[in-house]
Amino acid sequence: MSRTNFQDLLDAGVHFGHQKRKWNPQMAPYIFMEKNGIHIIDLHKTVVKIDEAAALMKQLAFAGRKVLFVATKKQAKDIVAEQAKAVNMPYVTERWAGGMLTNFMTIRKAVKKMNTIDKMISDGTFETLAKRERLQITRQRAKLEKNLGSIADLNRLPSALFVVDVQKEANAVREANRLNIPVIAMVDTCCDPTNIDYVIPANDDAAKSISLIVETLCGAIAEGLEERKLEKEKEAEKQPAKEAKTEAAPVKKTRARKAAPKKEAEIVETPVETPAETPAE
Repeated sequence: MSRTNFQDLLDAGVHFGHQKRKWNPQMAPYIFMEKNGIHIIDLHKTVVKIDEAAALMKQLAFAGRKVLFVATKKQAKDIVAEQAKAVNMPYVTERWAGGMLTNFMTIRKAVKKMNTIDKMISDGTFETLAKRERLQITRQRAKLEKNLGSIADLNRLPSALFVVDVQKEANAVREANRLNIPVIAMVDTCCDPTNIDYVIPANDDAAKSISLIVETLCGAIAEGLEERKLEKEKEAEKQPAKEAKTEAAPVKKTRARKAAPKKEAEIVETPVETPAETPAE
């Protein structure tokens, strides 16, 4: 896995924090200096934190786990949707539905409802309905697709959550904390990093900054998925050899069983001496 480039972060403006008067004291360890009333983030620490988060995401992808990407702010939603879709990871770029994690079973029911509507459309049942009913179902389907379409393949709770702007996505972070799901997040100087497991100190307002970090993390996921694919291919190659050994083993056992009856026959055929009869007096 390639290490994050310091110069790339600098060029993308990742180091620009918020105004000094808006800062959160909890972010003090990640602030390098203050310039013209604006805090400058220590990019050396950002590099380390991005690499830590990337290593975790690669490990989860290799294990076949899912990472849920959450970014509903205007400048981040399209970037996150594109990158997450490329590595087949679920994402939320519209409104965060309350209980999406803590009430996951209800969310799954809504997704199943969407799939049921799709089935109705494909098998022709939809066309048999009245015009008004079709219109209502179409609107319902569009609403479900907008809010839940990107997590339709999420059959169980994600193994980690990635968030852009922890203030805006406070509900998502709160639900993940309640369920002990690790949270990876881009945290600006005005945010509280206390509830974040993997803090990436960075500018979460600039599109270039968001794009670079999300692209780096999704690249790590892609590497994990590729390694998982190669591992499965190796196992598939080894499988025929194992099956051949398994098939060869019963032959020996069969031969051993066939040899056994001969000894039993010999024992049966051995004449038994009977005691001589006592002559009658």
